[in-house]
Amino acid sequence: MDICVIGLGPVGLIHGTSMAEIGHSVYCVDRDAGRVEMLNKGITPFYEEGLEDMVNRNLQEGRLSFSTDIGSAIRKSSVIFICVGSPMGSDGSADLSQVTEAVLSVSKNLNGYKVVVVKSTVPVGTSAAVKRIIQQNRTESNDVDVVSNPEFLREGSGIYDTFNGDRIVIGSSSPVALRILRQLYQKLNVPVITVSPESAEMIKYASNTFLAAKISFINEIANICDRVGADIDEVAMGMGMDSRIGNRFLKAGIGFGGSCFPKDVNAIIRMAEKKGYEFRIAKQVLEVNERQKLIPVKVMERHLGDLAGKTISVLGLSFKPDTDDMRFAPSIDLIKALTAKGCRVKAYDPVVQEGAELVPGGTEVCADLYGAVEGCHGIVLVTEWKEFVEMDLERVARLVREPIFVDGRNCMDADRMRSLGFIYCGIGR
Repeated sequence: MDICVIGLGPVGLIHGTSMAEIGHSVYCVDRDAGRVEMLNKGITPFYEEGLEDMVNRNLQEGRLSFSTDIGSAIRKSSVIFICVGSPMGSDGSADLSQVTEAVLSVSKNLNGYKVVVVKSTVPVGTSAAVKRIIQQNRTESNDVDVVSNPEFLREGSGIYDTFNGDRIVIGSSSPVALRILRQLYQKLNVPVITVSPESAEMIKYASNTFLAAKISFINEIANICDRVGADIDEVAMGMGMDSRIGNRFLKAGIGFGGSCFPKDVNAIIRMAEKKGYEFRIAKQVLEVNERQKLIPVKVMERHLGDLAGKTISVLGLSFKPDTDDMRFAPSIDLIKALTAKGCRVKAYDPVVQEGAELVPGGTEVCADLYGAVEGCHGIVLVTEWKEFVEMDLERVARLVREPIFVDGRNCMDADRMRSLGFIYCGIGR
């Protein structure tokens, strides 16, 4: 099947490359000429395990191409995926300007029946709006079906999730479009559910908001555990054994980040408000998360007093391991808070390097882990990279000025660290 993918961010690039991997001819387009040039050389613009190898393999085998010529890609394709960004606007709602721009391009290049698939995360009612835009702006009277097909990829494991997903959600009332999409995804062998476009759009927001709520809930329980002497790991284990609850997303820490949860929770809050409903739980999820990011600052003040002039090491800048994405990363707010207290901040991340766009100004980004901890009064582990979990703790103990260690992801062996002389502080432990 001939497919056009509009937008080469993580969603578009992973989706397009995966579709080529299962045998489709995929024309990927983006307005960023520099990004397209990189990809045509087989270089991916962001870190995602296994993606660059898959891109190169499908480029060489002729199933995958990259271009800025959106019109040509649309005309050559029978299915068009819109995978552009829908970032958070100034009021918290989803900014759909990139989606509208992509849809207008589709409208002007129709040359036969097309299935237009909205994979971007968009508010309920967007698929219907896309249909209207196409009808109002098309230059030919060709039939078009618009389908909502939200993505459920986790950054850092997007390829795995594509081929091993829990479900594929297809929102459409068109039997023809449903048949085409089922055929397109057949080789993935992932369960497919078909619903209305409105339900498909809501499934995405409801799923992400529920997962974010689960994280904020366990973080609140962890904060209580710290005050009553319980261990959050033991509590989460006991909770997770209840089949009604499950053990996933019950890992306490210093809050969530990334491009999805903060954006999508804000978007569903605004979407509800526009319909006259206050989504109170979702608001509390965000408030809890913002407070959680700053717990390490309070811990450092408890042990060091005035932080002015102190050097703090921050291990991990990306919002999670196996990605270089820093959007809404807890490290950003943490570093800004430490700097505001007069701290010197030394940071290290295995993937995010010096000069990365979202690293707060004044941060000393070190080339290696041990350089980042040398001479520090305290360490905060923000991202649970394998390199940090397996670090040489004896060496770290020799390098630090003060052995205060805040484990923001509860991924270290607390007993071993304390036996080595660290003042170990987990979250709820």
